[in-house]
Amino acid sequence: MDLIKVVEEAYATGKTHPDFQPGDTITVAYRIKEGNKERIQQYRGVVIRITGDEDNKRFTVRKISDNIGVERIFPINSPFIDSITINKYGKVRRAKLYYLRKLTGKKARIKERRLKTKN
Repeated sequence: MDLIKVVEEAYATGKTHPDFQPGDTITVAYRIKEGNKERIQQYRGVVIRITGDEDNKRFTVRKISDNIGVERIFPINSPFIDSITINKYGKVRRAKLYYLRKLTGKKARIKERRLKTKN
């Protein structure tokens, strides 16, 4: 019996999250434990990259806080992620948006992708 698979199955949450891509603006609600208290904190930013395979996917979210860029990496199957909501769909031509780190202000904007609706 493979010990790694046993641990992965024990921590599997079974939650389904919406499909998002790099360039999308999302809000990640994750649980933070401080002492014996637990609270949910919202982290809103642009998805810069999605890495990993089916079981071990991770995504990086970048936001600007007090004119300083802050990036955070979330495992998609983390039990601490409460929910993921998509605020805006971005239209980009790259899979990894590292060039956003150098840009500020209006240059760092991402065009919005229009979704096709069925009538």
